[in-house]
Amino acid sequence: MTPGSCSTAIHILLEELEEVFEAHIVNLPAGDHFKPDYVALNPKSTIPTLVRRDGSVLTEMIAIGFWLGKSQPRAGLWPTDLEAETRAIETMAYVVNTVHGQGFARIFATPSFAGTASDLDKVKTLGRDIVTQGFAILDKVLAGRDYVADTFSAADPFLFYVEFWADKTQIPLPPNVAAHYRRLLERRAVQQVLREEGYNTATLGTAARILN
Repeated sequence: MTPGSCSTAIHILLEELEEVFEAHIVNLPAGDHFKPDYVALNPKSTIPTLVRRDGSVLTEMIAIGFWLGKSQPRAGLWPTDLEAETRAIETMAYVVNTVHGQGFARIFATPSFAGTASDLDKVKTLGRDIVTQGFAILDKVLAGRDYVADTFSAADPFLFYVEFWADKTQIPLPPNVAAHYRRLLERRAVQQVLREEGYNTATLGTAARILN
């Protein structure tokens, strides 16, 4: 995992499950994900990576989130209704593939998307536009409900990590998404994870950064 990254969602799920686990920090700026020992574990050189008790390895956010929620039904972190389950996967995929992969990626790794230095501002603006549009769509998903699948599930930490990024980059959140973000900030596991990853939870979710 890397603190403050998409792996925060998986970190939250592990805390919600109240399982004993070890967290190993991967320093992305230093290129730790390309070092031989990590590549041997995850040839994709991506985070997060989950090593299960039997030694088998899971990669890809959605696969890890699905497995954590589905494999431990006692925790109630995965919907049992087919429609709710489908909607949870739909939201998780949209967050990872579009809001993160197309939007925030352009904001955080702008040079990777720009052909020349003169394109940097255009790329970053496009990234913010994709994120803003994405949150508008997710706002409709949350209309009339507190959580993605009505009750808290593995899908909610996925939405949380991009809400958290929006807060940190001062991108306003629409009302239902903002309420969801505040709701998750109040959860014990979320508070614990953010503190462990080095954040002051008292500074998050301020009204000035949220579109009401």
